[in-house]
Amino acid sequence: MVEHDVRKVRVVLPAHVVEVGTEPLDRPMRNSVGGWPFLDDAQEWPVCFCGERMALFFQLDIPPDVEIFGGDHLLVFHCRAHNDASEPESANGRLVPRYWDAPQPPYPRPFWRVLLQRHAALPAAEAEPSLCALPLTLRPFMDTPNSRGLGAQSFKVGGTPSWAQDPEYYRCACGADLVYVCQVPEGMEFAVHPGQPEQPYSIRADTYWLFLGNEVYLLACPAHCDPAAVWPVNQN
Repeated sequence: MVEHDVRKVRVVLPAHVVEVGTEPLDRPMRNSVGGWPFLDDAQEWPVCFCGERMALFFQLDIPPDVEIFGGDHLLVFHCRAHNDASEPESANGRLVPRYWDAPQPPYPRPFWRVLLQRHAALPAAEAEPSLCALPLTLRPFMDTPNSRGLGAQSFKVGGTPSWAQDPEYYRCACGADLVYVCQVPEGMEFAVHPGQPEQPYSIRADTYWLFLGNEVYLLACPAHCDPAAVWPVNQN
């Protein structure tokens, strides 16, 4: 991790709060919890090292006013059988080559996959089977940092991260500095269909968590060196 002095630079950046609807989806939507993933033609549905297909937690189109990533389609997958925190493997803040596939001790590979895709025109033939499919609505707001230089603590795309602990910055294996793109608040629950296996360490049998329910900050490669070149920072 490369730590920087956060000297209260209060730059107001365009952002969009992400609101989760309550009416279950019966058809594909590009902005959704669960649902039908919109994947590029060459991209298969991610599979965990354990052999289980990862659950689609959410997906959304990044609005055009979000610098660098506007127009990309973001998808966040996570294994329902492995609920843990991410641990970066880096040297002086530079992540190892293909860090999205690198070991996550004690696991041989990550149990998540975050994708930024640009040519996802059609939905998958089937919906995510575990999570309840719900619509997402993105509402613009100006994310004004507070006196500590921290943005709003919410489910949002763009703006400024609200860092629960010290800010974390990483360099992609390709050499580009990763850029913050999205934030998931601590303790956010994702409803699952009745009868689904209970997720380890989750708070309730009818919900799943991302990364143990930590606050998650998605940092992505601005060079788009790979659709999976995204690092999920976990804090609480």
